[in-house]
Amino acid sequence: MKYYLAPLEGITTDVYRRAYHAHFRPMDKYFTPFLVPHTKKGLSAKEIREISPENNKGMYLVPQIMANDAQGFLDTVEKLKYYGYKEVNLNLGCPSKTVVSKGRGSGFLAKPEELDRFLDAIYRGTDVKISIKTRIGKNEPEEFEHLLAIYNQYPLEELIVHPRVQQDFYKNRPRMEMFTKAEQESRCPVCYNGDIFCVEDGKKFAEQYPAVNRMMLGRGILKNPSLTEEMEGKQRADMARIRAFHDQIFAEYQERSMGEKNVLFKMKEIWSYLGSGFQEGEKLLKKIRKAEHFDRYEEAVSQLLDGE
Repeated sequence: MKYYLAPLEGITTDVYRRAYHAHFRPMDKYFTPFLVPHTKKGLSAKEIREISPENNKGMYLVPQIMANDAQGFLDTVEKLKYYGYKEVNLNLGCPSKTVVSKGRGSGFLAKPEELDRFLDAIYRGTDVKISIKTRIGKNEPEEFEHLLAIYNQYPLEELIVHPRVQQDFYKNRPRMEMFTKAEQESRCPVCYNGDIFCVEDGKKFAEQYPAVNRMMLGRGILKNPSLTEEMEGKQRADMARIRAFHDQIFAEYQERSMGEKNVLFKMKEIWSYLGSGFQEGEKLLKKIRKAEHFDRYEEAVSQLLDGE
């Protein structure tokens, strides 16, 4: 099985990816949180930091682009090619209301004819590989039949399917019957994304879809960074490894001179997922969430991870 790290805005940054890559089983592919086309001549400083090969050493990194304007998409691709990228990913999956209201992400799925014209333009307009991360529709799962027919007209590098509609957000169960349709009818390789939170989830999926050899993990890997290792039969990461992983992220964010408040915000976002693996430490997790200064934060983390 090939494992991919899903892009989560504000969390799976270059800082997070470097620490993950250093301390856990490396992912076969990493995807950046989405880039939105803009009219600046080059990429912004923040975007360059995110996609710079220097900041992503040893990783197969795929920049993700969120767009509904073909020229904007192609202009962004040209900017990325300058840094050596030969593969990009189109985001048709983000369910955020802010994104959807602009007709981007999974909001674009509500306009299949417009999407078809967009795909025709971008696949004609560049020689880079383009994969797609998609939901199965905007409102109803039955929309996916038409969407899949559109996707099958183009040379997708791969199709990453999160089998929920936009209106599900992350609620309800994935519509596996639609993923089955993708597996059976897609003309390109299919990757699964959605609700793999434990070893049993991964095992169940592999048994149900033995021909699918790629899986994208998001919330599951944020909650348990050693999940892929456990699915391959290894032991869960001990506290020392979690501590080293945490400390690398914490140190790198501090080095960015973001200010104490912003660094703690970033760390608390990570703990909102990672903390779910510490059922016995709710009091300490509450201290982490409430910490307003580094000393109180570090004290709570030490008590949780080191037992001090």
